[in-house]
Amino acid sequence: MTAGALTAVLTVPTSAAEHRPHRPNMQISDVQYDSPGRDDRSNRSLNREWVEITNNTRHAVNLDGWTLKDEDGRTYTFDDYRLRGRATVRIHTGVGRDTRTDLYQDRRQYVWDNHSDTATLRNDRGRFIDDESWGHNRHRGNRR
Repeated sequence: MTAGALTAVLTVPTSAAEHRPHRPNMQISDVQYDSPGRDDRSNRSLNREWVEITNNTRHAVNLDGWTLKDEDGRTYTFDDYRLRGRATVRIHTGVGRDTRTDLYQDRRQYVWDNHSDTATLRNDRGRFIDDESWGHNRHRGNRR
């Protein structure tokens, strides 16, 4: 074998698992920032605007005191909520009855800007966990 061929053989990964992207333990897994239909500020429209948080671990995580915040400082604070392992919770903007899979901010105004915004998740100590941006901010990241 030539030296170049030997180097190529030695640098090939041993398994496809090495190429899998790392999934954080807790993440913002999806955002519906533009409520489908007319933005008429009805509770139905407000609740069609949401953010999903996913727990990628096998263990439940206590989200009590964690926050979800937009760029304008509007903050939702989780209160006495445990997210089961390998589960997702959807946080709606409007008013509703909290369940294991759906939580409500109980707001009468939209939170997420349709054109550009950043949703930031922090734990109960204020440490950055994850963010999701769209529009002109989508590549910026908000890791402060």
